[in-house]
Order: sequence, then structure tokens, then C-alpha cells
Amino acid sequence: MTQKLPPLRFVRSVLKSFMAESGLEPRLLGPHLRITNAIAGKVDFELDITKDHTNRLKIIHGGTIASMVDLGGSLAVASMGLYATGVSTDLNVTYLSSGGKVGDKISATAVCDRMGKTLAYTSVTFRNTQGELAARGSHTKYVTQAWKAQETPFTPPEGAEIEEEK
Repeated sequence: MTQKLPPLRFVRSVLKSFMAESGLEPRLLGPHLRITNAIAGKVDFELDITKDHTNRLKIIHGGTIASMVDLGGSLAVASMGLYATGVSTDLNVTYLSSGGKVGDKISATAVCDRMGKTLAYTSVTFRNTQGELAARGSHTKYVTQAWKAQETPFTPPEGAEIEEEK
């Protein structure tokens, strides 16, 4: 049986699974995205902006931010103890100011606002290097199957790659 992990290690392990198994996240975000903190219901993460993340204006592309809303919502669900994080039913992004350019870092906080047996509601806020609110998003996830797959919260499935203790 796999051990129960603290939220930060658990969420980092879920991110490792995304990077190993998904097609989009490792290619778009890869080693440039890192989780800086996680507690139950809240995950802080950041992205070092590279050329691959930008649009023709040389600022972070809205699609990059939208992808981080999607991933951030999933990580917020993971911070509630679910390794399988469900599937998207709704995603919204509002862009408020520039998130940054190549060489900048964009910081995000993802929160699980409400977790039910069927749906999880999450929100993600993004701040640029000046600390200005750059974007905000919401992500709703269908989690019924994720609950069925999770016997004990914060316990990765057998064979999952576990984030090393630091």
C-alpha cells in the first residue's frame, strides 16, 4: 500500500504524472513550471516565460494562460486529496493586463472553491512580475469517477512516481 502524503508532495506527484502522461503540459510548460506551495484547497505555482509561451507581440500568449487555468484547476482538485482530477466541464479566462515577456515569471494561485461528489469548482489568479493581477480564470471539473478511484485521500495509486522529500 502506498503511503499518505502531505499536500505539497501529493500535488507535486500529480504534476509529475501530468508531465509523464499528458501530451500538452510537458511540451508547453515542461520544466519551466513549478509548484511553490500547496495546502489543502490551494496551490501556488509559477512559470518562467520562454519564447514558446509567447504570442507575436512577444508577451505571454493567452492560450498559455488558459492552459495554466486548466492545469491549475486540476492541481487545486489534487490539493483536496484526489490523484485522478476529473475532466473539464467548463473553463473561463479573463485577461486583465500583460502577464509578462520572455525572461519574466508569472505567478499563479489555484483554489478549490467547492468540492462536491459530482463537480469541483476552482479559480486561478495570475500575477505578473510587478505583482499586478494579469488574469483570472475558473475551471469546473466533473469528479465523480475520480472519487470512485480514490480509496484514501492524499494516497497515490500503486506504481505512481512519488515526489521526493526535500
